[in-house]
Amino acid sequence: MEKTESYHFDLLKKELVVTFLKTHSAPKTIEDWKGEDIVLFQEDLFDKVKGKVSEKWFYTYCKNTSDKLPRIDILNLLSKYIGYENWNDFVTKNEKERSHVIPKKTLLFGISILLISIIGWTLVKPKTNEFVFCFVDQITDIPITKSHLNITVLSKTESPLYLKTDSLGCFRHKTTAKQITFVVSSPYHKTDTITRRIVSNSNNKVRIASDDYSLMLDYYANNNVKDWKVRQLNLNNLISNNAKIYRFYGNDLGVEVYSKLNFIQLISTPTNTLKKIKILDKVIEHGKIVKLKFIVQ
Repeated sequence: MEKTESYHFDLLKKELVVTFLKTHSAPKTIEDWKGEDIVLFQEDLFDKVKGKVSEKWFYTYCKNTSDKLPRIDILNLLSKYIGYENWNDFVTKNEKERSHVIPKKTLLFGISILLISIIGWTLVKPKTNEFVFCFVDQITDIPITKSHLNITVLSKTESPLYLKTDSLGCFRHKTTAKQITFVVSSPYHKTDTITRRIVSNSNNKVRIASDDYSLMLDYYANNNVKDWKVRQLNLNNLISNNAKIYRFYGNDLGVEVYSKLNFIQLISTPTNTLKKIKILDKVIEHGKIVKLKFIVQ
């Protein structure tokens, strides 16, 4: 791959991340995306431009370095996803910005200002505060470690920062601000917005409420309920008749659309094969699940 091609493809990947993070939580670099992030990106791509890329393609061109560009139809698809007409339109517009020449006097002035700013910042460097938060179940007070929580750190002057809790159910964030505001969410918990000040070390425990719908769905899908008719009846009451249900695969098979009946049959039919249903996302309206995304592990 030529240097110019490599430059534009790297720029394309960065803009893919920017576009995806407007509506989803994921690492800020595409190389760090994992299975669930890739699956949600595939769906978002399909929803917006009616096209898709396989997991194999993603690993070849996004998580690793390839010696050649992807096919032009894929480049056109991804360019359209981030707001351009096609790959040629993306390259043309970004090449103009890249080749823009800054006048010499303006450049020297800018360098001078930068040096003054660096010196000034060194002399009056503000104190860095470290916030540490650990999340526990609101009722049991037990740390939430079975699944990672999505953390969106909000700022008045910068774009949101997307993080996840670690294996202990905690996250750390360093900032010069004395106050932090963040949104915590997951498929199995209610979304909540938290604001805390760095006044002491006793403010690091945060209680999060479980989402009853997700817990009920998880129970009926993954536990040994002996009465299959009762399981089917409870699932039928939990899910809307017109629910949109999507099953995601961790390989090149992509996405499969299920009807309510198909989904209930999948998770309520006895089988010798051990299967684990993991909820990726859901939407509740009028007490019913109207949209559901899941994967079978």
